[in-house]
Amino acid sequence: MDAQTQKNPDHLAVLIHGFWGNPNHLSHLRDTLQRQHPDDRLYILVAKSNSDNQTYDGIEVGGERIVNEIEQKLEELEKEGTNIKKISIAGYSLGGVLARYAIGLMESSGLFDTIQPINFTTFATPHLGARSPKLGARSFLFNYMGARTLSTSGQQLFLVDKFRDTGRPLLSVMADPNSAFMKGLKRFKNKWVYANTLNDRSVPYYTAFFSRVDPYVEVDKIEVHYEPNQPPPGEVVLDPLDPVTPKKSPYEDMTTYQRLTNVPQRTLNNIPFYLILISVLPLAIPVFMVNAGYQTYKSAERVRHHESGKAFKLDRYRVKLLEEAQAVQDRVYEHAAGHQTEQYLPRPPPEGESANGAPIEKTESKRLALSRRETNKEKSHFPILALKEEQFEMIDHLDQLGFTKYPVHIQKVRHTHAAIVVRTPKETFIEGKVIVQHWAEKFEI
Repeated sequence: MDAQTQKNPDHLAVLIHGFWGNPNHLSHLRDTLQRQHPDDRLYILVAKSNSDNQTYDGIEVGGERIVNEIEQKLEELEKEGTNIKKISIAGYSLGGVLARYAIGLMESSGLFDTIQPINFTTFATPHLGARSPKLGARSFLFNYMGARTLSTSGQQLFLVDKFRDTGRPLLSVMADPNSAFMKGLKRFKNKWVYANTLNDRSVPYYTAFFSRVDPYVEVDKIEVHYEPNQPPPGEVVLDPLDPVTPKKSPYEDMTTYQRLTNVPQRTLNNIPFYLILISVLPLAIPVFMVNAGYQTYKSAERVRHHESGKAFKLDRYRVKLLEEAQAVQDRVYEHAAGHQTEQYLPRPPPEGESANGAPIEKTESKRLALSRRETNKEKSHFPILALKEEQFEMIDHLDQLGFTKYPVHIQKVRHTHAAIVVRTPKETFIEGKVIVQHWAEKFEI
């Protein structure tokens, strides 16, 4: 019996790491939470069932492993005399998506009828997937390769999968308002999102914040507004009600010569980084591709073992959720067949023509129509991103759950994805400590 169990807590907090991660990545999250809240009321479980390369195996498999791990821990605690009455879940990066899937399974099993959901948090989680929202050949190549080099998880994150019999991507099904995933998520008393505004090359702002816009692309043209009373070094977490406003860029009044000769200091500071990148990429890309192929092969082996039921019995996770998936498919079909004309704004110019009569491509016409519809929804100073229609729907549905969303403005490190949860004990991750402390203080037990 460990020290936490002896204190007989009634609240279980589950922490879930991200892609290629392991429980050690969440040590600072765990330690901060333990310091903030007494261990006689809060038991912390750092999930370990998807460690390292097992994150290749897909959101469905990973979510089932997590629920099995939680159920085993609940049984273990109950045998030792600990009666858990509340549960909170926090996910980092891919762990936030795995958490949402696991919540759907727990909702289907009836677990939330006996254990009260309290806090749900994600840190830098790709809620809308990982595909690039930009247009052009480079983004197309990124999306194409990403979906094919990260095994099942890559297919799901890049929205090219078809979940069971729904014919829809898993992330789209998980955001359906009538699904067990959304019903379970809605039960949580507090729902928080933390999203990096800058330099998160793993999970960009738009998908972690599930947003149609990205105001932080050009930081010289915005003014950010911080939440007050943050601990040292302070000024990292932005005000969720008024995080950013546009401002006039100092370059707008410059002549062409002044713009060419006035190189920002930030650009000069990045030159050594780009030189190193150019020299390393020719060696790194072949190694990455070989490893991706090997990991895809190993992932397929693990998934086959999982699907065989030899790891643990899957019936209690699959039956109700399969019925749910079929119900979602039926609702989508009925909605499309019976209400199609009521769900769209007036059509764009006739197919193949622009507003002035010039011919345009069909895909461009569709994109313009979608952009026009979304711009009408989003009253913002910032341009609408080129997201897929399923992603716009995910945003609408997730926003209806009442999340409090915190943009976090980390500026002291080049890659903020690791810093947001202080993934390793680096001195440069001090801004991440402010974020984690902000979360721990809000955490309700």
